Amino acid sequence: MKLALILPLAFAAFIGAARAEEADDIHEATATEAEAFNARMYAGTSGKTAYACFVRRYDAEHLAQHPKQKVASMKLLVSAETDAEDKQLHNSFRLGFRYRHRSGDFDSSGSCHHAVFTKEGNEVRLGCGVDCEGGGLGIALSKDDKSAVVRLESIRVWLHNKPTEGDDQSLVAGSDDGIFRLDRADNSECAALAYDRKELAALRHK
Repeated sequence: MKLALILPLAFAAFIGAARAEEADDIHEATATEAEAFNARMYAGTSGKTAYACFVRRYDAEHLAQHPKQKVASMKLLVSAETDAEDKQLHNSFRLGFRYRHRSGDFDSSGSCHHAVFTKEGNEVRLGCGVDCEGGGLGIALSKDDKSAVVRLESIRVWLHNKPTEGDDQSLVAGSDDGIFRLDRADNSECAALAYDRKELAALRHK
């Protein structure tokens, strides 16, 4: 599994995404807060690598109410693996989505700071970033842990499984594309975001 853990960049990307909300007061969470957040995110999943999958397919009614929304569907796979060197849990993300008026599947991926951050002391988030100044996003959980709240300002994306320089594009937040609420789903729903056969088998495992 790839762990491109450029933590300062991930933090900077998260701070940049959060600036859209002027009321934010962001600080690094304590070890206890981070551990509690990971337990919520991965629903107590044990093992070397843990996964959490969140999905949303926007229906016609929702899209009619949000005419400026560019995204028609979105999947988010968050994973955590204990690093062999520092023995700490490191998070990463993969995002898959389809545009409303464009064909093709698009992806993005990157690393998340191994600590979490809080917003105004009442919301814990992961700050995640794409390498080489590719933007980033913040990932929070709903109070019942059944949904993920994704906030972004701009993030580099590419055609499915083709992260080459020539294909790089960006998903830029607009009035209806800055915050996405995705529902927790079985990990198999995010199988299309798997890196390899081993990970695909893990996501499909019941």
